[in-house]
Amino acid sequence: MGVLDGKTALVTGGGRGIGRAIAERLGSEGARVGIHYGHDERAAIAAVETIADAGGEAFTVWADFADPDAASQVRHGLVKHTGHLDILVNNAGIGDVRAPVAEVTEEEFDRLFTINTRAVFFVTQALLPILRDGGRVINLSSNLTRGGVEGYLAAYAMSKAPLDPFTVALAKDLGPRGITVNAVAPGVVDTDMNTDWLAHDQARSFVSALSPLGRVAGTDDIAGIVAFLASDDSGWLTGQRVEAAGGAGT
Repeated sequence: MGVLDGKTALVTGGGRGIGRAIAERLGSEGARVGIHYGHDERAAIAAVETIADAGGEAFTVWADFADPDAASQVRHGLVKHTGHLDILVNNAGIGDVRAPVAEVTEEEFDRLFTINTRAVFFVTQALLPILRDGGRVINLSSNLTRGGVEGYLAAYAMSKAPLDPFTVALAKDLGPRGITVNAVAPGVVDTDMNTDWLAHDQARSFVSALSPLGRVAGTDDIAGIVAFLASDDSGWLTGQRVEAAGGAGT
């Protein structure tokens, strides 16, 4: 018997990287998992199949977060499979704009905020009517929003920073319904987005040295924290930001 039996979850960007690890972990805990994707349908289907092969249940939900109509796309795709939601994991985001401040274009800046900030707000808003009392909202922030940002990551960090006050404000709004809202702020995680530069021994050694634990985080490290926040055991934790960076900066 899983701790999330009978729960329905939606993980945005759940087909790859951290999102996929979260989706698979929630599925292993008994949740029925909606896996949102924007472009990589094959990856989303593969995640569904992995969860099903392990005895769980999952389905895909399509929405293009660059589209102004993304929120209604998500809600429409979700309600085809279920009339309610218990766990919303706002994981989807992009980090492909890596340029010095002087070189970031307005188009790149706007795209970061559209996907990393605007979509999170309005997708959450659209799903509140079907989010059941006692539910969970978990936002994926970044440890870069608290400092230590290199110039080439400034725009990305800025686009993630609004998730922190959003988490606090939404926790206050939804508290009367018993819904908790928390943020998880990972550091560098070994995902396909970081594969190329972490393949260099010097880069991996540098990142490993940032943590007292002496290694680079894996996607399962983040998934485990999210699974705890999704469980009943986290019921007295809300409006909080969990630093998931392995103690980097301590």
